Order: sequence, then C-alpha cells, then structure tokens
Amino acid sequence: MNKVNLEAKADDLTHEINFFKTFYETELPELRSQISDVSVVLSMDNSHCLDLDGIIAEVKDQKRWPTAAELRLRPGTRPTRGRPLEYPTEIAEMNGAIQRLQAEINSIKNQCDKLDAAIVGRLRVAEM
Repeated sequence: MNKVNLEAKADDLTHEINFFKTFYETELPELRSQISDVSVVLSMDNSHCLDLDGIIAEVKDQKRWPTAAELRLRPGTRPTRGRPLEYPTEIAEMNGAIQRLQAEINSIKNQCDKLDAAIVGRLRVAEM
C-alpha cells in the first residue's frame, strides 16, 4: 500500500513539474518582450566626516584603564570587601566551579548532538 501511495505522489509531482515547465516556457518569451532597458543613476552622499583621531584616542583611553577583572587578578590586590584574598581556597572554589560548568557544558553538547542525530534520522525516515 505504501509503495502505491509513493508512486501516486511521484506521478503527481511529475505532472506538476511538467505543468510548471510548460508554463515557464510560455511565459518567458512574453516577459522578455515586455522588458525594456532601464537606466539608473545613483548618487552617494559622502559628506559625513569621521573623526578618526577622536576614535583612536577613545580606544587608547579604554585600553589604558584596567578592567575590574584585571584588578582582581593582580597579585597583592584586595577585593572591594576589604579583606585580603584567600588565594588557595578561592582558587580551589573557582576551579571546582569551572569543572562543574565544563561538565554541564559537555552534557548539554551531548544532548544537542543526540537531538541533532534524532532529527536527521526522522528526516531520513520522512524522505523515504
């Protein structure tokens, strides 16, 4: 039964393709006869002025000032709470957090890969 349905669909699609081919072949000459040359004139307004020196100076100023993260990572600096850094414990906590986040990222990537494979499988089944 499935093969008969697929053959019927294939025949319908073949008839539709042939219809569009004949339609295209009849309409194309008519459209070509209606097309005429069109001249287009474009003009551009380049009157805006870029202040490149100002932009460069602004970027240099931004690069000159360290970010808050850079200040926290510098040895001997204190956090804004006023207590000295507890390097070994804070580093261990951060490393643990990094490992947990990396494991979570890998888990999510695996889930995405499985979903992608399932979608591809469903599409292949649908195409048959």
